[in-house]
Amino acid sequence: MEDQVKLLVALQDLDLMIKEVKDTDTSSEMKQMGFKLDGIAELQQARENLAGRIKPQLLNRYERLSKSYGRAIVPVTGNLCFGCFSTLPTSYPSLKTKESFLTCENCGRILYFP
Repeated sequence: MEDQVKLLVALQDLDLMIKEVKDTDTSSEMKQMGFKLDGIAELQQARENLAGRIKPQLLNRYERLSKSYGRAIVPVTGNLCFGCFSTLPTSYPSLKTKESFLTCENCGRILYFP
């Protein structure tokens, strides 16, 4: 299950990079700073390969959440969801070894424990 979390975090990072490159304001600023933005096809191919390694049900959940939020999977630190910054119930840390993915009761994002 830990591998799926790592894959989801990597997928989210790729999605954010693709979004930044496609955004005209951000991409023009990045070009002015000297960054080359000619690898969009490679990023999209890497995303497809990575998405193929994630369980379909989990991928669908991630994609639904990412439409609503900028980040669909967020870390939990100190019983705090880093998506909505609400305090989680005290029982959450003891559940981090379970075989299911946890979601924030407040915002619904997928949670992981770094």
